[in-house]
Amino acid sequence: MTVETPPQGRDVTAARLLKSSAKNSYDPYLDIDWAAPLAEGKAYMPLERVSLYGTALWDGLTPEQRIELSKHEIASIMSVGLWFEIVLMHMLSRYVFDLDARTEHAQYTLTEIGDETRHSIMFARAAERLGVPRYGVPPIVHRLAKLFGATASGPSMFASVLVAEETTDRLQRSMMDDEDIQPLIRAVNRIHVVEEARHVRFAKEEVLRTVPKLTKAGLRRHRVRTALVSYAVVDCLVDPRVYRSVGIEPREGREAALANPEFQETRRWMAEKIVPFLRDAGLIGGRSEGLWRKAHLL
Repeated sequence: MTVETPPQGRDVTAARLLKSSAKNSYDPYLDIDWAAPLAEGKAYMPLERVSLYGTALWDGLTPEQRIELSKHEIASIMSVGLWFEIVLMHMLSRYVFDLDARTEHAQYTLTEIGDETRHSIMFARAAERLGVPRYGVPPIVHRLAKLFGATASGPSMFASVLVAEETTDRLQRSMMDDEDIQPLIRAVNRIHVVEEARHVRFAKEEVLRTVPKLTKAGLRRHRVRTALVSYAVVDCLVDPRVYRSVGIEPREGREAALANPEFQETRRWMAEKIVPFLRDAGLIGGRSEGLWRKAHLL
């Protein structure tokens, strides 16, 4: 993969993204039919991407239970995703704090915060509509995220955003035009994919601008931070409590999922687009690469 050269000035990108935001933004309150009934017999995510697919536990589930588990897993992914977007808003608010608000770069940063606010509400309403329990990250990750949100900066901040956005984007793109998936989920995914494309472009170009300015020691630090956050984000997407929805104990379900070659391949597939970019940008390499392999992202 060849990393494209970023524009001469970051306001060039911001101006283009501001125009795109004005033309292609959505209001989930108006653009999603929240009152529509859920479709009978339709999955909530591709069944081959459910964490237990291909295991003995999966073989023991009825077709109805498999669909039920897909509902709880996509709800968990949405819930963790909206939580991460709240962490992102915290980081972006700190980032824009020192910028000149007259610049298009600062104004696009504020626009992205607005987008993420709507996305978080959209995912929360979708989870509520599905009627599932509250899912989320483990308490230790929740506590560490407060520290990360309050201190993260530079290329590892934007790289972490890219991993969270691009991995879920890969899954969402596979569903948004799939008529075998619930219409509600397809509608949510379509809005998120369109608007997140701008956020990804913004973050990628910030990575390309800032990595070349790092010292060797700085590059090592940002590699480690990126690897740690990427591991945590991907590992937390499926809350083990989802397995209770089909009568499987959380610990048993998580152990089966982590040992499942199909689920490991799904993780690699989700990261397939962002890993080459981060490697070419210099943020994957050295000793921290082992964390990427442990997370089944390489």
